[in-house]
Amino acid sequence: MTLYVKELWRYPVKSLAGERLAGAEITEGGVAGDRQVVIHNGHKLISARTRPRLLGLRGATGDDGSVLIDGRPWDAPESVAAVRRAAGDEARLARLTGPERFDILPLLVATDGAIAEFGQDGRRLRPNIVVGGVAGLAEREWEGRRLRIGDLTVVLDSLRGRCIVTTYDPDSLEQDVGVLQDIRQRFDGSLALNADVDQAGVISIDDPVELV
Repeated sequence: MTLYVKELWRYPVKSLAGERLAGAEITEGGVAGDRQVVIHNGHKLISARTRPRLLGLRGATGDDGSVLIDGRPWDAPESVAAVRRAAGDEARLARLTGPERFDILPLLVATDGAIAEFGQDGRRLRPNIVVGGVAGLAEREWEGRRLRIGDLTVVLDSLRGRCIVTTYDPDSLEQDVGVLQDIRQRFDGSLALNADVDQAGVISIDDPVELV
């Protein structure tokens, strides 16, 4: 296989739609700028698992590095109001910098082969890195291995168990529970890989990827 970086994604606001990137700095904490802002109710985080309308809002990064929601600063009154319409009046926004802002590990790595086998829009999986040139479900044999992309070294920890978020169309938000049923039946409930960063680096689309 000749592997390469096919897609790069960042999600500046956890549980909101993300932004596709041409290049990214990958630090020990994952993609720089990823999940900078979270939504909570004062006691625990609120996610698209229980508030799927959040997926209809888009997080992005401004030219100055600021976090935006649908083009406005994340803490602007209009942004807060939009989040509350999607997640309820108790919803609040806050910055987080620690590992608790990630569900498992800082990176999620998907492959084009597995996405093709999945047969659905790959955005349903919310990956950070999509590796291209992968044959079929080869990613299922990658647990415990590493990816090298230039100076970056990524440790592939484990297959990601998938949740109800995969059932929502990224554009229409229409739900199809059959998507998750299919993942459970054909892929034992898991697609893509939880990953950690062993050595930081800057990567770009089409960069060659080495499976170690």
